[in-house]
Amino acid sequence: MPAPAGTATSGRDKAYAFLKYSVLADPAMEGAFVSEQAVAERVGVSRTPVREALLQLAAEDLVQLVPNRGAYVAPLSGRDLKDLFELRGVLERFAAQKALTEGSVPANEMEATLARQARHTDREHAKDFIELDHHFHSLLVEAAGNAMLAKTYASLRARQMRAGLTALARSENRQEAVLAEHRRILDALVAGDLEGALAAIDDHHEITLRLQLTAS
Repeated sequence: MPAPAGTATSGRDKAYAFLKYSVLADPAMEGAFVSEQAVAERVGVSRTPVREALLQLAAEDLVQLVPNRGAYVAPLSGRDLKDLFELRGVLERFAAQKALTEGSVPANEMEATLARQARHTDREHAKDFIELDHHFHSLLVEAAGNAMLAKTYASLRARQMRAGLTALARSENRQEAVLAEHRRILDALVAGDLEGALAAIDDHHEITLRLQLTAS
């Protein structure tokens, strides 16, 4: 599976990675408070680095620190979801245009990711499927060759994971539909069809957002 960006070395880094890419990506955590003790035991650190990690996540608006209660995971609102997909659209459309212009479309890597995603369409592997979903899109964004753009996209990962898992849980056959939508994106990119690629990206986002708004 794609690993979170960076390598966790300190206790705070380990707690941060676990919180961001496991705890906060879990739809079941929406509306709940994070247990510092449970995270500390799971990661194998004291509660101090967990608190430090939560402070960092609060600065990223991924949790809300409530006095005398702890870190609260606010549900993603309809406005949050619309903003998320608006930003994704800007980044992914730009990346597609840049990659096609410069001939840097990572076709082989995207094809391999799509093949791996096709092997994780059962409910038990929903998280793996969404991880690969994010990786598929990240490959295109990174192909634009803009480090700040790629970093911005990577920062959306926890929100994308949580929203994607929620949609999968409440939508029949969504995995198969996602694979078909990804195929359209990739085929257009390989064919050098910018308009087709942009339309496929827009359609994929529109369908996914509609499902997530229904689930929210």
